[in-house]
Amino acid sequence: MSSTSEASSASANDQRLHPWSWLFVLLQQLKQFLLPLIVLVVFGGRDGERDYYDNIATAVVMAILVGISVMRYLTYRYRIGSEGLSIRSGLFNRSRREIPFARIHNVVVHQSLLHRLFGVAELRLESAGGTKPEAQMRVLRLDQALALEQLVRHRGQATPEHATEASDSNTLLTLPLGEIVRLGLISNRGMIVMAATAGAAYQMFPQKMVANALEDYGRQVLGYTSHLHMGWLSWAITAASLLLWAIALLRVLSIVLAVVQYHGFRLSETDRRLTVERGLLTRMRTSAARRRIQSWTLREGVLHRAFKRRSLRIDTAVAESHGEQDKSIRELVPLATPDTCDALVQHVLPGVQWPPSQWHAVPSRHWWRLCLWPVFWLAGLAAALWPWLGAPSLLVLLWLPWSAFKAHRQVRRMGWSVDARLVTVRGGWWTRWWRFAEVDKLQALRLSRSPLDRWCDTATLLLDTAGAFGDGPRMTLRFVPTAQARALHEQLTRTLARRQLRW
Repeated sequence: MSSTSEASSASANDQRLHPWSWLFVLLQQLKQFLLPLIVLVVFGGRDGERDYYDNIATAVVMAILVGISVMRYLTYRYRIGSEGLSIRSGLFNRSRREIPFARIHNVVVHQSLLHRLFGVAELRLESAGGTKPEAQMRVLRLDQALALEQLVRHRGQATPEHATEASDSNTLLTLPLGEIVRLGLISNRGMIVMAATAGAAYQMFPQKMVANALEDYGRQVLGYTSHLHMGWLSWAITAASLLLWAIALLRVLSIVLAVVQYHGFRLSETDRRLTVERGLLTRMRTSAARRRIQSWTLREGVLHRAFKRRSLRIDTAVAESHGEQDKSIRELVPLATPDTCDALVQHVLPGVQWPPSQWHAVPSRHWWRLCLWPVFWLAGLAAALWPWLGAPSLLVLLWLPWSAFKAHRQVRRMGWSVDARLVTVRGGWWTRWWRFAEVDKLQALRLSRSPLDRWCDTATLLLDTAGAFGDGPRMTLRFVPTAQARALHEQLTRTLARRQLRW
């Protein structure tokens, strides 16, 4: 009787997802090939002919996917305990997962336009390692998702004293419309819109229709220009005008996309946990504890310098699966002044000297080592073109002076700094970057010497953190004199042996 009563009480504490959860699971399954299925139903095959059997097969596949989505909803249960979250799922292959609150690194509350219409949200709980979230709840009522997010915030603190701190939200950064417009002008997000539009048009219409439309349009343009009898100067002016119009259109699209993605951007801090909210149509709310940040990356491109702006990104110990990068709290500061970025780093890392007061430069005599790869592929390209072009194929070697100039500038900016709290590496020239991490977040050190390093009496020191798999530059000290590299390696090794790794 006691076991029966315990089972009944446990089942009473289990909670279901939202009744419309199966619909969002179905849409997620169809996300990759929903458009081709619609095209197949409406237009038939790519040759423009309707295929009756293809439509029947599509309907059968849709019915199976709907059934799978409904069964996932019916078999999914979760329970909130005092120390963590318990999730049960599966019909034939049943599984139960226990997720301690203290092990959750990132919390993501995702609301697309459809989510907002239904008053629901998707909740993702991410921990260190792995390419999948620990829990992905599609979907909960919005108030349930926010309540569970707040519960993780309070119960997932590192120490008891952190849990007693005030829970008032402190706004660290907001992006007004002017800053979002600058972000659109600096970025190349318009290319994403153009590529997506071209891909959708190719999939939406039959191949013959697209080919015929392009051919007819090309004939009309050539016929119109042939009657104008334009000279070479007119052709040059026309081409330049079209290029300027294309650049302007891309920038306008970039601004529109930036507004859609970063409208209402707000970076706040609650209970030593950073939270980013953004989005016009799809609203995203992601949070991570400050102690979970493994490394930092500051970037400054040419347009950034023109507007006197920088961007700041962070890496946590959460591995991201393909297509899920935008759902993690990585872009901490999409765009801000250098002083604002420095102040934010000093706030999140109190007691750290930022920017570093002393830099160790790389000897500029090693610039030629950055030119070896361009020389190799340019020589190979010239040799491949020689049978067809002859002597003119050597014109590709004119790129070598630019490569040498670029290598000189890059080596002049390369440098590193190590103190008791922080390890920093800088590099780049056209696009400058600074990557840094706390010494307590370092997981591994690797000293390597290639044959070229041994010939030049240099070494390479690679510093790894739990967030080293990000798409930013790696924390690598290159072209360091061997004696200096070994001394630094021994110094950091002793430091890591005395200190405890902080996640």
